[in-house]
Amino acid sequence: MTWLWAIIVGLVLGLIAKALIPGKQQIPLWLTVIFGMLGSVLGNWAATGLGVADTKGIDWIRHLLQLAGAVLIVAIGDRLWVSMRGHKRHAT
Repeated sequence: MTWLWAIIVGLVLGLIAKALIPGKQQIPLWLTVIFGMLGSVLGNWAATGLGVADTKGIDWIRHLLQLAGAVLIVAIGDRLWVSMRGHKRHAT
């Protein structure tokens, strides 16, 4: 069940990140999920480092850090995806 939640959170964070980033992102849905999952891990790591990973009630700061991580990774990942896909087209 943990993997299912990780995939669901990755999908939600990835889609929100794509909506927040200006312009059109060209990464496929499966990569959006993976980048969202990585952003969640990055946000959890940052929250732990800041000491806000587990608080009483809803962990709003942790969730915002997860979203920020997803935005960062989706933005970087999209640029890498476009540059890799562009080079493949020119090679053929």
